[in-house]
Amino acid sequence: MWPEGYGRHVLAETDSTNAEAARRAGQGAGPEWILALRQSAARGRRGRPWSMPAGNFAATLLLPVSEPPQVVALRSFVAALALHGAFCAVTGRAEGLALKWPNDVLLNGGKVAGILLENLGPRGGTGWLAIGIGVNLATAPEVGEVEPGALRPVSLLSETGVAVTPEEFLTVLARCYAEEEARFATLGFAAIRAAWLSRAARLGEVITARTGRAEMTGTFETVDDAGNLVLITAGGRQAIAAADVFF
Repeated sequence: MWPEGYGRHVLAETDSTNAEAARRAGQGAGPEWILALRQSAARGRRGRPWSMPAGNFAATLLLPVSEPPQVVALRSFVAALALHGAFCAVTGRAEGLALKWPNDVLLNGGKVAGILLENLGPRGGTGWLAIGIGVNLATAPEVGEVEPGALRPVSLLSETGVAVTPEEFLTVLARCYAEEEARFATLGFAAIRAAWLSRAARLGEVITARTGRAEMTGTFETVDDAGNLVLITAGGRQAIAAADVFF
């Protein structure tokens, strides 16, 4: 069942769903999902290209927001929990699923989904957030298509045998997101953080975080109440706001 209060648009093709969301920002009163069956210019974090074979999932939630930017950014965790819930719903199991800071979903150790948040700025006094989500439903990119050191890409179909169409997945994801957004609005980030940590990949293990200027290796202790990755390193406890994480 589609969640009440959320719009739904399915496009045969667009350049990217986040770009489409930017064009639509401010035109409607409420949140709306935009699904594209094909993208001609899909992209991931830091402007990296995102492979979009037929049968895979590419959608953006265009969300009106009024909180400070640091609070708005916490919706990457809301979206990650929604994705985890959607995968559980379509497969009937949680085994093999994990959440990788800051915005990936893992399945059997490989990357099956990614999240891209873009602040579209104020429109008539209201801010707009684009939550872009890409999921390898049917096929995964070749290893050579991802950056060196990145986790291997996997697909839902190859790892679980479950076949689901993008339209079907959108309905499940939209419902799961609405539930997590309501929890965020009612209980705040503390509840989201606790749920995310219970599903976190490599918590308590040694990982490496790379920013544009430095690389830090340490034990993944937690995610703090601002959403920062917290590592215990040889130089002490470090809170990291943005980085790429490598295992």
